Amino acid sequence: MAKQKGIIKLAGTIGDISFYKSGDGYLAREKGGVDGDRIKNDPRFARTRENGQEFGMAASTGKLLRDAFRPMMMKASDRRVVSRLTKKMSDIRKLDTTSARGQRSVAVAIANQPAKDALKDFNFNNRALLKAILFRPFAVNNTTGEVTITDLIPVNHVAAPSGATNIALTAGWGKVNFGDGTFSVEMSPSQNLPIDATPSTVTLTPPQAPTGTGTDIFLLMIEFFQEVNGNQYSLNDGLYNALTVIDVA
Repeated sequence: MAKQKGIIKLAGTIGDISFYKSGDGYLAREKGGVDGDRIKNDPRFARTRENGQEFGMAASTGKLLRDAFRPMMMKASDRRVVSRLTKKMSDIRKLDTTSARGQRSVAVAIANQPAKDALKDFNFNNRALLKAILFRPFAVNNTTGEVTITDLIPVNHVAAPSGATNIALTAGWGKVNFGDGTFSVEMSPSQNLPIDATPSTVTLTPPQAPTGTGTDIFLLMIEFFQEVNGNQYSLNDGLYNALTVIDVA
């Protein structure tokens, strides 16, 4: 693909060149590819059909995870999270070592520890990585969903952006069933702290366990606020907020 330059930006098709707008600006590319009917029916494209079917399932499971944690994602995500999560799910479905090609899925793979490990540490906001923001160890209780950070001193242990006066920490615990497409999520009350030298032990406990069956996925979110005249405002509309998968069980 090529970037369009100049004052006038085009959208549409001229001859064999397609012009369009994307997140990277105005682009142009040459039309091409194989006829769709041939891909669907030609035996020589069997591998292509299998890859397409598995990619579609990976995209669906990525959407399921986004839907499950959407209330948290609305406060901390970047514009490429859809494609990044789809790629992550595509990598995970390759860890399905029992299904036939074309049928490999996240639902089967996620039962294995390597697949769980692959999902762990996924950042929903690539502009704010948890490991680059929080410099204090935390513990996750897989039975209660409780996340504990001992002796947190915000001014020392949190890399806060300029202008931030407060942080808020929230834990999320979801049961996501990649097989039947259902989920249940519980979120802890947020704990708001001034960014100062006061030490405290942060305990984030969801009110109850999520219902249903599925994979247990635990998230930690850090939000930044600026206090003005006694009111706190989200800093830069959540640009610096972090949301990360901290454990998968």
